[in-house]
Amino acid sequence: MFENLSIYTLVHIVVALVFPPFLLGVINRVKAIVGGRRGQPLLQTYFDLRKLFSKDSVFSETTTWVFRFGPVVSLTTAFVAVMIVPLGEANAPLAFTGDLILLAYVLGLGRFFTMAAALDTGSAFEGMGSAREATYACLAEPVMFLGLLVLARVTGTLSMSGLLGTGLLEGWGGAAASLILIMVSWFIVLLVENSRVPFDDPNTHLELTMIHEVMVLDHSGPAFGLILYGAAIKLFVFAALIVRLALPIHTGYAALDWSIFLAGTVVVAMLIGLVESIMARLRLPSIPNLLVGAGVLSLFSMILVLVKL
Repeated sequence: MFENLSIYTLVHIVVALVFPPFLLGVINRVKAIVGGRRGQPLLQTYFDLRKLFSKDSVFSETTTWVFRFGPVVSLTTAFVAVMIVPLGEANAPLAFTGDLILLAYVLGLGRFFTMAAALDTGSAFEGMGSAREATYACLAEPVMFLGLLVLARVTGTLSMSGLLGTGLLEGWGGAAASLILIMVSWFIVLLVENSRVPFDDPNTHLELTMIHEVMVLDHSGPAFGLILYGAAIKLFVFAALIVRLALPIHTGYAALDWSIFLAGTVVVAMLIGLVESIMARLRLPSIPNLLVGAGVLSLFSMILVLVKL
């Protein structure tokens, strides 16, 4: 079964499964240092996952299979997404022409089932969170897709491994301004897609202001562990996109390439922690304005590429 798997594919899979929870620990650690606190251990997320998977889940009698299926789909779609995005190597395990469309739909499928599981509970609070999630996703997805189209124009390919591969180095020479705008807009998308400050606060317990967290209030035990693990992998996917966009290098030494990539994702996590330390959560009516601003940046980037090339 594993005869056709290369060592690079195995490394890709191992990193995608093991490393993502570490980024959550980095974010919490940075927030603690900036706030003058000792904070949690870097590996706290791993401890939390172990604790959750050792418990039993409690399911309401009013819920159906949709509620139980939501966390499974959330984790599965996140893992499929990370197999499409190139990490330390130029090629991803699931690389083919047009895979950027699959990436967008896979992430959308995970979001859909998370919202469906929340609505299945019949809770007004979770329905409110689902409505907010759908609204912000409608604004964030075009920003993401416009960025991918810009990269397709710059690199001349429709594969994620080509968009974020070594061919992007030439693009930095002729379209640096456009790529910088995409990087900024993607960082904003990262924050909203992963429910981070200033769009959402993953540590809040006030239902009236929550977006993602309110949708998973009724999950517990292994089911909640799947959600937490899937969220960590999803964060890793978006961090990988930004790192590969900023550092599309290939030194010829696999260990060095992986070290540079993983160090880059840690830097992205540190930036997230810094943003959450110096900014407050935005008021809900202000969130669409920031997402529209990110969309304008992506649109300007597209215009610059079309004029330049």
